[in-house]
Amino acid sequence: MSLLDATLPVARVEAPSQFRTLTVVTVVLLALTVLWGFVDARTIDGVLVWMKPLKFALSFAVLFGSIAMVETRLTEGVRKGWLLRIVGWVMASAFLSEMAYMMYQAGRAEASHFNLSTPFHEFMYTVVMAAGAVALVAATGVIGWIVKRDNGANLSPALREAIWLGFGLTFALTMIVAGYMSSSTGHFVGVHPEGAPTLPLFGWSGVTGDLRPAHFASLHAMQALPLLALWLDRRGHSASVRTVRLCAFGYAVMTIAVFAQAVMEMPLIPLG
Repeated sequence: MSLLDATLPVARVEAPSQFRTLTVVTVVLLALTVLWGFVDARTIDGVLVWMKPLKFALSFAVLFGSIAMVETRLTEGVRKGWLLRIVGWVMASAFLSEMAYMMYQAGRAEASHFNLSTPFHEFMYTVVMAAGAVALVAATGVIGWIVKRDNGANLSPALREAIWLGFGLTFALTMIVAGYMSSSTGHFVGVHPEGAPTLPLFGWSGVTGDLRPAHFASLHAMQALPLLALWLDRRGHSASVRTVRLCAFGYAVMTIAVFAQAVMEMPLIPLG
């Protein structure tokens, strides 16, 4: 019996997928934050207090939804194996602790990120949220490794390559970008004056360096590469695996370039 296929006795009992359940929970939290946003007009630095938990709930919904779709293609032994179950519980604990703190802070109209105003806030941001973020991206990398090792999974060669490379890049690139961001005092690098232009919808600075574009790119490698592989499979591309590997390399270079641009205090798209 392999590490991936090792199962606990209870694994023989059919139970809802952890990741489908987490996806449903995130969608419910997303709906709640949207509703609260309509009745609570308070702001933090000019942004509605519920915008931060709303964005994170949406991000978590995409994360867990993506993993749930990958999970359906794995072999039964791996789906019910203790390794994937442990990964799921780790991600659930990190997700729930982060969302609980962000929603608590939103209710108090206080910032959850970069808030070191009291020992409590410092502990929650630098220890609890930091540990949760590392756990989430590390678990994503582990799932990519599980997919790579599950030889019986219902995956084409290109899609298998794209999933493990995409999930692996999300782990590696996020550790670089988010690690730098967490050691800073905010997501801006340089001065973003009040009222300065920002990129529509995203809110990224148009006048100085902003670490969020690189963070966004690093987080979504796990969706971008599998979508590419699915497109290549539909077209019957004969060199799909090689194409996926080249695109993975290009995606990593692009993300690092956007990160370096922000560190040099240059906006992704100058608007002012």
